[in-house]
Amino acid sequence: MVAFLIQRLLQGIVVLFIVTFFTFGLMQLAPGDPIDIMVGEAIITDEQIELIQDKWGLNRPWYEQYFTWLSNFVQGDFGQSVVRTGVPVSDMVIEAMGPTLKLNALAITFALVLAIPAGIMAAVKQYSVFDSGIMVWASAGVALPNFWIALMLIVLFTGQLGWLPSSTTGTWKHWVMPVAVLAINETAILARLSRGSTLEVINQEYVTTARAKGLSERLVMVRHVVRNALLPIVTVLGLRVAFLLSGTIVVETIFAFPGIGRLFITSVDRLDYQVVQAITVMFVLFVIVANIATDLLYGIIDPRIRVK
Repeated sequence: MVAFLIQRLLQGIVVLFIVTFFTFGLMQLAPGDPIDIMVGEAIITDEQIELIQDKWGLNRPWYEQYFTWLSNFVQGDFGQSVVRTGVPVSDMVIEAMGPTLKLNALAITFALVLAIPAGIMAAVKQYSVFDSGIMVWASAGVALPNFWIALMLIVLFTGQLGWLPSSTTGTWKHWVMPVAVLAINETAILARLSRGSTLEVINQEYVTTARAKGLSERLVMVRHVVRNALLPIVTVLGLRVAFLLSGTIVVETIFAFPGIGRLFITSVDRLDYQVVQAITVMFVLFVIVANIATDLLYGIIDPRIRVK
């Protein structure tokens, strides 16, 4: 187990290096100059521009800038924002992280509570009206993009009915539509997967044997069907949780939600390299941790699986 964790952590470090390296390089190719954003409409001399470039290291090759950032990152220093001068990047990320984590936690909780029981019940009642309804819902939820759902909810509940606010945070009403948009897609995917996984397990010989031994249908479902059906769900769930966090970029932008996704878009637009790199690191680390946690959960759900 320890060897497995060390191996996965080493792989994660390599992935982190590659992703951040190419992200920094792409930011350098983006049109525009961060100095223009910093000074705005102020008139400055060439000497002042050189001083700004020297202070932020913008006059050095991009790869030197990257390795300087990497050295500081290893020491726990994410630097300061180019746009919000004097503000530590870590403070900006922590401030934006709270609302995003809460948003994702609510969305994935609703998705799990609704999708897994619905998918299992649809499999048990295969070809019933309930099963058909779940499949229609799942197909629609997967096909419809998040941005379209978000815009339609704003048109309906804000523009037409006036029930819910369409931007920022505050009361619980501000959270309803962003959480719903993220949860709809996840619910559809997990419900469809739960149904398919349950159907595959429910016809296995050991399930038939359990019924032949006289176990009640409830015990058969809990002990033999559901537990084994959860394995592929856990696999996809680890990937979906990581995707859900990155998917908040679109949702937070549409709803003007003060989270990490909106901060990322704003930082890219303003060429705030330090903030973009910090958020990229956070996303990559989240994916790495989610994948490792998924592998470990395999051994918990199914004792037959052992990490070698």
